[in-house]
Amino acid sequence: KGRMGRQRKRVMTGDAPPYSRRDERPSALNRKEKKKKTDIGKLFINISIGLCIFSLIWFFYAVYMRSSLSKRVATLHPSPRVLDANSTTAKVSSERFWGSYRPQVYFGMKTRSPRSVVTGMMWMRQFSNSDMNLRHTCEQGDRLQGYGWLMHDGLTFGVQEIRDNDFTLTTEFVKRIGGDHGGDWTWRITAKQHSSAPQPPVISLMFYAAADTQGSLQTHMEEKNRLASITGFSEELGNFKITFRKPVTGELSSTKYASYNYLQTLSPGLEKLTDIVKLSLNRRFVFSPPSGEKRHYIGVDTYKPPHHQNQQKAADPRKESDFVVHQVTVQTPFQIEVLFESGSFYNRPNQLVGSIMTQELERRKAEFNAKFEKIFGLESKGFSQTHIKFAKAALSNMLGGMGYFYGESVVQSVYNEYPLLYPGGALFTAVPSRSFFPRGFLWDEGFHQLLLSKWDPQLTREVIGHWFDLMNIEGWIPREQILGDEARSKVPAEFIVQRNENANPPTLFLALQELIEQLSSKSDEAATRPTLPFLRRLFPRLKTWFEWYNTTQMGPKPNSYRWRGRDKDTNLYLNPKTLTSGLDDYPRASHPSADERHVDLHCWMALSSGIMASIAQLLGEPHQDYKVLHDVLRDNNLLNDLHWSEQLRAFSDYGNHTQNVSLQREKVYVPPGQPRHQFPVARLVRSVRRAPKLQYVNALGYVSLFPFLLQILQPDSPKLEHILRDMRDPTKLWTPFGLRSLSKTDPLYMERNTEHDPPYWRGPVWININYLAVRALYHYGNTEGPFQEKAAHLYKELRTNIINNVYAQFVETGYIWEQYNDGTGRGQGSHPFTGWSSLTVLMMAEHY
Repeated sequence: KGRMGRQRKRVMTGDAPPYSRRDERPSALNRKEKKKKTDIGKLFINISIGLCIFSLIWFFYAVYMRSSLSKRVATLHPSPRVLDANSTTAKVSSERFWGSYRPQVYFGMKTRSPRSVVTGMMWMRQFSNSDMNLRHTCEQGDRLQGYGWLMHDGLTFGVQEIRDNDFTLTTEFVKRIGGDHGGDWTWRITAKQHSSAPQPPVISLMFYAAADTQGSLQTHMEEKNRLASITGFSEELGNFKITFRKPVTGELSSTKYASYNYLQTLSPGLEKLTDIVKLSLNRRFVFSPPSGEKRHYIGVDTYKPPHHQNQQKAADPRKESDFVVHQVTVQTPFQIEVLFESGSFYNRPNQLVGSIMTQELERRKAEFNAKFEKIFGLESKGFSQTHIKFAKAALSNMLGGMGYFYGESVVQSVYNEYPLLYPGGALFTAVPSRSFFPRGFLWDEGFHQLLLSKWDPQLTREVIGHWFDLMNIEGWIPREQILGDEARSKVPAEFIVQRNENANPPTLFLALQELIEQLSSKSDEAATRPTLPFLRRLFPRLKTWFEWYNTTQMGPKPNSYRWRGRDKDTNLYLNPKTLTSGLDDYPRASHPSADERHVDLHCWMALSSGIMASIAQLLGEPHQDYKVLHDVLRDNNLLNDLHWSEQLRAFSDYGNHTQNVSLQREKVYVPPGQPRHQFPVARLVRSVRRAPKLQYVNALGYVSLFPFLLQILQPDSPKLEHILRDMRDPTKLWTPFGLRSLSKTDPLYMERNTEHDPPYWRGPVWININYLAVRALYHYGNTEGPFQEKAAHLYKELRTNIINNVYAQFVETGYIWEQYNDGTGRGQGSHPFTGWSSLTVLMMAEHY
């Protein structure tokens, strides 16, 4: 202890020499280095911990965001629905409750409810060469001479003619409102043989009722095997009765000899009804009329479900529902009535049958004819009675093609590994084609409603409301609506999934524009008065819809636009398709890229922004932003900068493009001595002979016309002169039947897109675009400008050509068609196509 004290003292007092600095330095440095190493180590540990925490937070945030974003595609828009949930019920809308809302079958009715009791008719010719000629769902392969509604008012009655090979069936229905469940209806089926038939055909009609998981059905027999009636109950219909009257030779004539069969079974789904009937048919029954030979005929017997070998196919998990079929086999000519009576219709004055039904039908027909002339005025325009009959059929087929669908879409976004089911929803909509497209298509529906809004604005408001109530939180509406098992059974698997980056032309704005114009010109009429409150309910969703287009479909340059969803597999297509534009295989940039600008979409956005401004102003909502955007997009200088090709002297798309492409058979090497069939089949693949570069896509056709079609061009624009000249040039777009979709001079004119994919929008005449062309010519022909006279002259010529050809083909073939051959005018594609091809009626009436 003393030594330590002394030592300390010496140091303190300076008695001993201090340690040399050289001796002192190493220990201090060591301490500092150790401290530094400790600090750096701690820092690294802290950074690592921080990074781990950040990574975990980011990971969980990313998982949360991905989970949240993946749900958005199937999350409905939060604003109040446009239509009340009960808007289609019998209580709220009894007039529209029952209807021919099953466009995919030749004749059938249902209610506007998710799980309706459905009714329908099948038929078959007995003793014919082909054993199985059962008709039920509308099929082009049935090769009927023609079928479709001759008259249909969309509400109370319809008259349809079905021309089979050697007989014609006329199906009529009429409704009578009463009680709490939508009232009564009666069907009348009249069968007449064709004069060319060698002998009167014997036909089996099969009337059926099927409960779609809701309700129950009981059969009531008389005379052993004749099903006289069905009684039933469902939540929406209450108690009801369906009566099958005996066939007669005329309306009040004596009963005609018939053989009867019936089937009572269960069905897992409406799409199975045809198969169940086919699997229940048996040839053991005898048809023995009082005068004539006894013959074995085919009738419904016991349903035997198909036996799957080793039961490899899973049992159908769906709940089975009652299904009852009444078959009557009778020789032509004859007439049969089927009567539906609602149990809550207490004060029924009489049964809606026989002469009572005839009187009611005649009254409805007279009302239909008077309303048709009042709206379209074709008699006053000098059209013949056969032309007017054609126009009535075109409108009636669109009204009779209205469908009510319920189900879930299958949807997917980039945040979903697998498709999801959209929330269940209803859609009341017209359909493009009863045989080929019996479902809702977003871009078709705007064109449909241009015609239907003239006839029944309330119908148009309901349809638009249904479409907008299917919108998700992003503002996206699935462009093809495949709702329910019956609808899904008609769609190839590759088209079922709907992707949320994909748009469709916003043609519903055309229908909204029409409703606004009706509001300003007929504001005092009862039919148009509800439009303003309707627009007020619609507006929150309409804003989101417009914003969705304006953000998700933006182009690479300011105020340019690009369709998303182009086919990326450029190796297999001569020109990758753009299904989202509605113009499918119309030539776009040969190599899809983010550099593209699409002129048609630019024009749709210019039109839509203007209509948004009008609606907002009408409702007293802020409209200035829409107006500013509209003014920018319709600025002809901007349009020229983005889309005018000096080389083509036309408006064009822009993108990564080359015209030097062709389809070539790929080379498959087969070693010598090896059998060829063991190697892959040589496909047609695309050969690119010159590398693509960013340039205008110099294809002249419908896309080039959009600034004119949607009336974005100023009447004094010198570009209008070029468009009118190209339209009238027979080597380019002009034909005696309407404007062809792609110029004859284009390298892709009428070229196949793949070996299995014939040309679609590469030459044929389409009526919806021709309607827009006629409408635009009418506008420019009635607006002062240097090309007014030229436009007015072309208007008369083009309108006449289209009307004459669509009418002539209807008379010759029995159908209105999807498209028309640009060389011969012949109808082609799906038929009947009484969707937008029915716009011919508006051209006849000159209603634009």
